[in-house]
Amino acid sequence: MRILVIGSGAREHAIALGLSKDPKVTEVHVAPGNAGIAGMATVYPEATAVSNPEAMLALAEQVRPDLVVIGPEIPLVAGVSDVLRAAGFKVFGPSKAAAQIEGSKAFAKDIMQAAGVRTAHAEQITPGADDAAIEAALDRFGPRFVVKDDGLAGGKGVVVTNDRAEARAHVDAVLAAGNPVLLESFLDGPEVSLFCLVDGETVVPLLPAQDHKRVRDNDEGPNTGGMGAYCPLPWLPEDGVQRIVDEVCIPVAKEMASRGNPYSGLLYAGLAWGEQGPAVVEFNCRFGDPETQAVLDMLNTPLGEVLLAVAEGRLAELPALDWKPGYALTVVLAAANYPETPRTGDVITGADHPQVRHAGTAFNEAGELISAGGRVLNVVGTGATLEQAREQAYAVLEQIHLDGGHYRSDIALPAVRGEIHI
Repeated sequence: MRILVIGSGAREHAIALGLSKDPKVTEVHVAPGNAGIAGMATVYPEATAVSNPEAMLALAEQVRPDLVVIGPEIPLVAGVSDVLRAAGFKVFGPSKAAAQIEGSKAFAKDIMQAAGVRTAHAEQITPGADDAAIEAALDRFGPRFVVKDDGLAGGKGVVVTNDRAEARAHVDAVLAAGNPVLLESFLDGPEVSLFCLVDGETVVPLLPAQDHKRVRDNDEGPNTGGMGAYCPLPWLPEDGVQRIVDEVCIPVAKEMASRGNPYSGLLYAGLAWGEQGPAVVEFNCRFGDPETQAVLDMLNTPLGEVLLAVAEGRLAELPALDWKPGYALTVVLAAANYPETPRTGDVITGADHPQVRHAGTAFNEAGELISAGGRVLNVVGTGATLEQAREQAYAVLEQIHLDGGHYRSDIALPAVRGEIHI
């Protein structure tokens, strides 16, 4: 089986690595890929127009894959999967219409309301709203404000703050960019990331994970695309995953199918588990980054077989997924000045290790590995205990040098210490 993966980050590196271990997968092609992926698959660094359906169709016609796996949200929201499917290619990833579950937070809220899924109360502010309307809307929220860009923002379009002035500033910035704003009530409780394979109304969960969004230790600093993650969750109730599937994912899948937009691909539910159980913070229409790096490292079932079953509409026929025992953890090494204005071009040493997943990397003219993005690379650790997984990941990370690079030292530490409770 020949597979084409669209994307360039550590998520795509993890997907390509998982596919390369599938005995039925003979070729892995990745567009545009990165320096790390180039060592294990055929990459197309010139194929940077991943959100251009016609460009991706031209590439697919060149590669002639048996399956196309779309990693990032931008090409999915742009309708790349629709164009590829219309041309006869099998695709893992939802249609443009179904991808609105991530592309529009207002759309997601409408789906959840119709499906009876618990989520935060929300109000939308549209460009052109006057000052009085904005202030009145802010009056109805707080004292902790959650302000979201209604469109795609790479995980960085959310401000959670007790400072009303900061909340207003983000409202103004998003509106000035021509995008609607969503104000939400704050959901209390520990966060859970649950990936589910979805094929119409069939839903199969993967391992639950927890992401660390803030840039600095102790959940301080601005939101990022994610600084690390771990799975599974030792503090989640024994029936936790099934409750999320039954109370959130299946109702949403059924609602979308009833509207004529059946979901096919990976549905990511980001939740907060409060006193009343799980409530949705957000949905993503694809594998989340960096949780994917940890979750896929635990999967024994051949990945190509799984993704192809979803693309062919036969997920219900797939045997139960087989998982390794123990835990996996990933830590992100970020570039200097990330997430504000990441510096690129710095040389990276010590990254030649099988536990490294490349994200924003490239080679310079001298053949040296350099930073080429904000989140530069991830290190994955595994172990019989979460503490062992942490130790393994950080031991490798300490051997890697990137001038100005930074990472959080506390990924999964509250869970190891038993400080997370429901």
